[in-house]
Amino acid sequence: MESGKWRTLLGLLPLLLSFLFFYFDISSKPSSQCSLISDSHFWIASKRIVTPKGVISGAVEVKGGSIVSVVDGDNWRGTVKSGRVMDYGEAVVMPGLIDVHAHLDDPGRTEWEGFPSGTKAAAAGGVTTLIDMPLNSFPSTVSEETLNLKIEAAEGRIYVDVGFWGGLVPENAFNASALQRLLNAGALGLKSFMCPSGINDFPMTNSSHIKEGLAVLAKYRRPLLVHAEMEQEPENELDVEDGGAESARSYSTYLKRRPASWEEAAIRELVSVTKDTRSGGSAEGAHLHIVHLSDARSSLELIKEAKRSGDSVTVETCPHYLAFAAEEIPDGDTRFKCAPPIRNAANREELWAAIMDGNIDMLSSDHSPSAPELKLFTEGDFLKAWGGISSLQFVLPVTWSYGQKYGVTFEQMVSWWSEKPAKLAGLNSKGAIVTGNHADIVVWEPEAEFDLDDNHPVYLKHRSISAYLGTRLSGKVLATFIRGNLAFKEGKHAQDACGVPILAK
Repeated sequence: MESGKWRTLLGLLPLLLSFLFFYFDISSKPSSQCSLISDSHFWIASKRIVTPKGVISGAVEVKGGSIVSVVDGDNWRGTVKSGRVMDYGEAVVMPGLIDVHAHLDDPGRTEWEGFPSGTKAAAAGGVTTLIDMPLNSFPSTVSEETLNLKIEAAEGRIYVDVGFWGGLVPENAFNASALQRLLNAGALGLKSFMCPSGINDFPMTNSSHIKEGLAVLAKYRRPLLVHAEMEQEPENELDVEDGGAESARSYSTYLKRRPASWEEAAIRELVSVTKDTRSGGSAEGAHLHIVHLSDARSSLELIKEAKRSGDSVTVETCPHYLAFAAEEIPDGDTRFKCAPPIRNAANREELWAAIMDGNIDMLSSDHSPSAPELKLFTEGDFLKAWGGISSLQFVLPVTWSYGQKYGVTFEQMVSWWSEKPAKLAGLNSKGAIVTGNHADIVVWEPEAEFDLDDNHPVYLKHRSISAYLGTRLSGKVLATFIRGNLAFKEGKHAQDACGVPILAK
């Protein structure tokens, strides 16, 4: 009888062991699964480390996810008493990129992108933090409840740190308590459109809505981001029938349908409101940020004048406006459709001059993917295809590659992609390699060239929709550290998605 019991127990032993293995594997994952190295204390050394004091040769000490010291000088080895040393030689070590403008479409439209693929692509591109836009996901993030849905969707599914903008829409703009609940729930600021967004539950706002939003944001000292285009009556009707010169397959047709006057009209309206953000104004403490500026002429002049007058205003542009020109876009290639549109080569030159001079403050990806069928590749119809440039993984090499003609420096890369974005989003522990900050670091080889072809690893959900495919770029990402975790290294990600949702306090 006893032997029968023992045989039964022995027979159950494999099942018991497999249960225990499964339990501890799922419930008690070691922290090393967040990183490709097991060390929590280590040094990152290089002859080119970009710091607020300039580019130095030295080492960065990382411990417990933070930067605990920065040693300047070639004799840094004498300072190292303990911890692993990762010597990257001539590779550039700089703060991880912070992308303040990305659409990851999660929850609700994960067939377009989703947190896992989008943040894996970010890590592979040296982006250590991104701020997710409130639309293209479903439902749009316009309330405390919908923000909580987004936070829940991000938990355990993000490979980089992710913050969230809330939406300013007509239904909440005049409801201060609703906006306060959204901001109290952790939204880093608000975003609105001055033209139809294409998303039904994210309708456009006007200057009255924006004025109300700024009044609430002033108390929180958080920004309002605005898509600055206002529809204007066309000067003449365009003939898009019968495949003529003005056919819908021609990019010039789309460009004429969305002229620079749309941006100018919106920004003229905005600067009538941003005077309230001046010292002593009714919205002092609020800040207005104009996203993805495309028009480098009259629109930019209005922004410059507002800044000179003391308005609290900043502006970004995107790599695709600096890389591409309208004249170069092939007929029917709807990968290049975005709003506002990519303008002509002369405008591109003026955008480069503006960012090099500091009149444009920062860069963002405006990563805006969709399901491939929405791009209408077969028809090539620029008027009906879904707009948006898929770019998140490529913004570092694109900025560097196209910027070489203009003499872009490593310090400027950090200013545009790390320091100023961190300030905009209120990320006080990010954006610079200084003691006390999160150890968010990208290591990359600026001289290394590569073809963005079918053989290049792409982690975005739909590689075919990116306008950058087929280009040759320089600036290869070797390693990405996020809060001290080696999240990406030469084609390999850490096993676990250990990014942190960032919520405003």
